[in-house]
Amino acid sequence: MTELPSARGAEVGRRIGVGLMYGLWKPRVLGAWKVPATGPVIFAVNHAHNIDGPMVMGVAPRPTHFLIKKEAFVGPLDPFLLGIGQVKVDRHTTDRTAITQALGVLANGGVLGIFPEGTRGEGDFAALRAGLAYFAVRGGAPIVPVAVLGSTDRPGRLIKALPPLRTRVDVVFGDPFEAGDSSGRRTRKALDEATARIQKQLTAHLENARRLTGRQATLSSGSTRRHRVFHRSPR
Repeated sequence: MTELPSARGAEVGRRIGVGLMYGLWKPRVLGAWKVPATGPVIFAVNHAHNIDGPMVMGVAPRPTHFLIKKEAFVGPLDPFLLGIGQVKVDRHTTDRTAITQALGVLANGGVLGIFPEGTRGEGDFAALRAGLAYFAVRGGAPIVPVAVLGSTDRPGRLIKALPPLRTRVDVVFGDPFEAGDSSGRRTRKALDEATARIQKQLTAHLENARRLTGRQATLSSGSTRRHRVFHRSPR
């Protein structure tokens, strides 16, 4: 029997995140009241910087269990991340253990955090994997779009891999929405259609978040936006 991520551990992780994120930077949180207070929820978070996940964990009104690539679980981070209720996932295969754990989080009325782009990139939701649609439809959970803005504006002076200390990072929570078409279908076609609906909603939220915060979209030198939808999904 697969052991589910610890809800108590996720709360501990949230408290650690509060101390670190508010201690090192100046988060500005908008729309947190839109997050349902109870029941299963999926946070769909854009992913442009390594601090995006910890930032959401620290400012979200509820403890979050993130799906995190197994490559991050190295050395002492392995027991730490597992201890705070995070989910280790192998992105290169159908990781049934991770799928079971993620669905278990939702079945227990918890919050599952997902980077729907699958990997760190421009953070613009231009390329989505169908896994988000699968968990939303299968788990019967509304999706709350989350935009993290400002984490990639410029590197820090002391630690280049982190944003400058005490700079502002905006986290904007959007209105929850249902990914499915209410038919309950989980066919390949249904998931593809759900993924397209999700991408439209997430892109609209990101644009709105940029307007609200006064931040404009930026692209790194030589980069191009991706407009693909990855169809591989768990079964």
